Amino acid sequence: MITINNSPVRWQNGRFVPAETPNGREGTMAHAILMAHNTSNSSDRLSIHFDAMASHDITYVGIIQTARASGMKEFPLPYVLTNCHNSLCAVGGTINEDDHVFGLSAAKKYGGEFVPAHQAVIHSYMRERYAAPGKMILGSDSHTRYGAYGCMSIGEGGPELARQLLRKTYDIAYPKVIAIYLTGTPRPGVGPQDVALALVGATFKNGAVKNAVMEFFGPGVANLSMDYRAGIDVMTTETTCLSSVWQTDEQTKTALALLGRGDSYREMAPADGAYYDGVVTVKLDKIEPMIALPFHPSNAYTIREFKANMADLLHQVDVDAAEQLGVKNALSLTNKIVNGQFHVDQGVIAGCSGGTYQNLKRAAEILKGCAIGSDAFWLSCYPGSMPINLELTRDGSIAQLMAAGASIRSCFCGPCFGAGDVPANGAFSIRHSTRNFPNREGSKPGDGQISYVALMDARSIAATARMGGVLTGADELPDVPADRADEQWNYDDSAYKSRVYFGVGKPQPKTELVLGPNIADWPQQIALPDNLLLTCCAAIYDPVTTTDELIPSGETSSYRSNPLKLSEFALSRKCPDYVALAKAVQASERTRRSGEDANFPADTGLGSFIMALKPGDGSAREQAASCQRVLGGCANVAAEYATKRYRSNVVNWGMLPFVAPDVKDWGIEEGDTLYIPGIRALLKGDGEEIEATLTHVLSGEEPTTVKLKLPGLTREERDIILAGCLINYYAEA
Repeated sequence: MITINNSPVRWQNGRFVPAETPNGREGTMAHAILMAHNTSNSSDRLSIHFDAMASHDITYVGIIQTARASGMKEFPLPYVLTNCHNSLCAVGGTINEDDHVFGLSAAKKYGGEFVPAHQAVIHSYMRERYAAPGKMILGSDSHTRYGAYGCMSIGEGGPELARQLLRKTYDIAYPKVIAIYLTGTPRPGVGPQDVALALVGATFKNGAVKNAVMEFFGPGVANLSMDYRAGIDVMTTETTCLSSVWQTDEQTKTALALLGRGDSYREMAPADGAYYDGVVTVKLDKIEPMIALPFHPSNAYTIREFKANMADLLHQVDVDAAEQLGVKNALSLTNKIVNGQFHVDQGVIAGCSGGTYQNLKRAAEILKGCAIGSDAFWLSCYPGSMPINLELTRDGSIAQLMAAGASIRSCFCGPCFGAGDVPANGAFSIRHSTRNFPNREGSKPGDGQISYVALMDARSIAATARMGGVLTGADELPDVPADRADEQWNYDDSAYKSRVYFGVGKPQPKTELVLGPNIADWPQQIALPDNLLLTCCAAIYDPVTTTDELIPSGETSSYRSNPLKLSEFALSRKCPDYVALAKAVQASERTRRSGEDANFPADTGLGSFIMALKPGDGSAREQAASCQRVLGGCANVAAEYATKRYRSNVVNWGMLPFVAPDVKDWGIEEGDTLYIPGIRALLKGDGEEIEATLTHVLSGEEPTTVKLKLPGLTREERDIILAGCLINYYAEA
């Protein structure tokens, strides 16, 4: 099905051969795109200017506020502001719509593109309007992936977008490039999510493509439609790769022409002799319908395997729920096995991965003439954009879904992060969406609530709905429709022309920003002191810590325009004591700075830190780091960072991204301290390692000397941390 070769290879004469030297990396598609956007004089250290950017309504306010505070006068590149996350305007009184009004005023003032609520999911819109071969797009959402169109796209935290608005660059080391070689043709009933989950399951845990560019090519590409390719591509985020790009062909050319952008097409493929840091071979004809069990997309099994081992696999989910969510007495999922069949409670097909034309078309065909029934199971379908919705309405697919009992919703991302279709307590939901992290679906374990999400493809979700909620792989149906590689859809953007504000390149400087009462400036941060005394306010020993755990999604999204209010939710579902502990340390620091506490010298700052083995998997949201900083956080100590984007957020908010591979053995607990003398001097120079004194405050053990590392910090990253945060750094420039 999927095989991985971690050794360097060269694409030579239509096959992969071992590569002794890295010669030939210029033959990759990724190299050509990166170099075309690189403004540095180095091919090893890249300084990238992007062609366009995109943000949604839980990120654009903070980004624009940051850039505005740093001197931005207009958007120097096309910047699209969509409103697909807080679309419902249902939490916190007026504050959701206040953000939307702010976004429109900002698009007018600075010259941007504003997509009102319910018009399009951010990534559907960017695929339709901006993605093109050879381009690069930056988005403040981790699933910014438009590689299926030959467009390298990257999801990052807000500060990286603010840098582009300030005409600065995105600075990275030249990434590894991993070949993703596709062969064969998917079987009927096997959809893009099945391929994606198999790929995530094979690569996530071993880090095979971590922080790399995944480059898709091979004879199998021609057997996939554009929607199918996009459905696989958007899920590459869950492998922890940096970006992705696909070879282009006649299907790409036709799709761009139908979107009214045929002149943007160009052929892209790896050159003979192209060098790759590894290769992943995907045999599409061997992929089966998949299910990713709670609580990660990589927890993937074929539906056939799951059915053969239901009791054991569900018991493990019960164990994981107790350990990760702290809900000890939840009813076992094995109770959902009745007469050898597993019964689910809810199905959702939504968002940038699920809400494509082809996915919903297949679901409608599977459900045509059937009924999902009047028992507990229910199904929601969310088209990804108004043009998709319009075409599905015209060809009768929406009518077929509605007649079967499905609920048709607007173009909205909510189910993906807990802002819509929250399951009942104890319920099991199957979703063609992007993530199934703990309580991301909106439950509140701290209140004793628990629900579960498993990821599946739209085809198998529709098959399950057809069986009244009995888990069913689409390949089990006798009449499952096949996907065609040449399947396109008629694009009508009249809804956009009627509602979208197209202001790119047309700033109106005299326009006043509309600032609702919840829209607040970032609190002022101080520069890094000479020495630090840090207190651990959260010690997390889970193998991976997601950004959803660092700052929960769902209802907290409404407060992302108010840094102080949002910080109250930091780690609230993972470490409920974190905020109070961090605030206590922060109060001590304020007292020290006021001169009222003579116990601490003037050159030693007090702050908090988080210890986590591998933090930062998942969302690009900068608030996972900024909330720590707002509460007085100065550092993270990790064995490694799950993603480049989270580490970047830590740095851009003025915190130290310490690495200590053996930190798991240090026995750090909440309340323990790290004294780090000479930290400012280290950052002024080029040192990457510093000794610190670890004191186990609660246990009373003798203090020990530990080594903290700061590998790979650039000169600019050092200066940002020295200044206290990115905003301070630009203010000093």
